[in-house]
Amino acid sequence: MGLKGKLISQTEIKGCKDLFHEMFRHKPHNIPNVTPKLIQAVNLHEGDWGTVGSVINWNYTLDGKEEVVKAVVEDIDEEKRLVTFRALEGHVIEQYNAFKATVHIENEGENNLVLWTVEYEKQNEDVPEPLSYLQLYLNMTKDIDAHHVNQ
Repeated sequence: MGLKGKLISQTEIKGCKDLFHEMFRHKPHNIPNVTPKLIQAVNLHEGDWGTVGSVINWNYTLDGKEEVVKAVVEDIDEEKRLVTFRALEGHVIEQYNAFKATVHIENEGENNLVLWTVEYEKQNEDVPEPLSYLQLYLNMTKDIDAHHVNQ
């Protein structure tokens, strides 16, 4: 097994793809209101919401434990409805030398698909694949979609 890897998930959403993208691009600070059991706080550390280079602090629950990460918005693509976050500090960096999460919305016919891509480099062979993080993103996707559908 290598130390570098990539995990990809794809989930269909029923809600508006533009609202979903907007949540991660311009309004991540509203995510705790939608999915408080998973994400407790999202605060801007530096920069402006919705801009590449801004730094955001995330407080979240992973496998029953409260964790934090400071992440930089590394890429935004409006046409592809894509936002990439790269971890700078926090719990995830205790196990991974590099950790990047990208959320991207695609259309497949009339279906809207949310794709999460996690790129990582483990600190050593004993570190597990970040499947718990991918599951966190999938659960967050379901909660956000349900919120948009119910509005």
